[in-house]
Amino acid sequence: MTKISAVVSVYNAEGKIEKCLKSLAFADEIIVVNNSSTDKTLEKVKKLASKVFTKENNPMLNVNKNFGFSKTQFEWIINLDADEEVSDELKLEIKNIVESNPSENGFWIPRKNIIFGKWIKHAGWYPDYQLRLFRKSKGGFEEKHVHEMIKVDGETGYLKGEIIHYHYQAINEFIEKHYRIYAPNEAAQLAEAGYKFNWLDSIRMPFNEFISRFFAREGYKDGFHGLMLSLLMSFYHLLIFSLLWEKNKFESQEDGNILPDIKKEIDKSAKDLKYWFLNEKIKSSKSSIKKIMLRAKRKFSS
Repeated sequence: MTKISAVVSVYNAEGKIEKCLKSLAFADEIIVVNNSSTDKTLEKVKKLASKVFTKENNPMLNVNKNFGFSKTQFEWIINLDADEEVSDELKLEIKNIVESNPSENGFWIPRKNIIFGKWIKHAGWYPDYQLRLFRKSKGGFEEKHVHEMIKVDGETGYLKGEIIHYHYQAINEFIEKHYRIYAPNEAAQLAEAGYKFNWLDSIRMPFNEFISRFFAREGYKDGFHGLMLSLLMSFYHLLIFSLLWEKNKFESQEDGNILPDIKKEIDKSAKDLKYWFLNEKIKSSKSSIKKIMLRAKRKFSS
């Protein structure tokens, strides 16, 4: 019988970690990397994990996850975060797939994000595939970016069972994580990639993110939750730009008159918004004639 190792990296998650580890009870061993938690996390994981290792909390989260992978003893690894659980359907699917000796070396798993108390089905939050099941000798994190996926050598496949992710439960949690971890990492990545500072990106970056989340990825279908999440993600991109501005020593505009350029940018944004509202009207219209008229209107307004 092919055996499975589970790895969880955790920091100050005393209210979540038990559910996570109990959902992994089907695994043949559970390895927990405790990132120097200061609450009762360590006390709780000791009761449910096979082995617990304590490491210094690293802002590059994936360093300690890779450490956890190195401490496993079995061929297949399932990796979760402390605020995630394996659904019953996924447990059975994982057991069956590893037992079949698949040609794939890793599998993408859909993730069901529960944010502010609601399952978010749009705005890029579902199916939110994550590569979390892989052969130990074939996969791991590259340790370049906090949002990077596990990289696997060879073929990968897709599973149907879901990881359930109890994501942001409070606004301050969202803001703190993005301010403390995600935005600085994203800004550093862009600077390293040769980003050329442009002050108009203070408008473009947040606006483009909002359009992408709320319209292109249909965040509006999640109602007010979708609107607020799209706005919060827009704020996140403003934060990234602000950190890039800081890296550029708070560069200013020499001419002092920025209003004409701002007006051009806002006019362009208004045009884009009009396009997307017309686009949604076309999608929802049941009349073929009305669709043709709306498409013509959209074409001339772009």
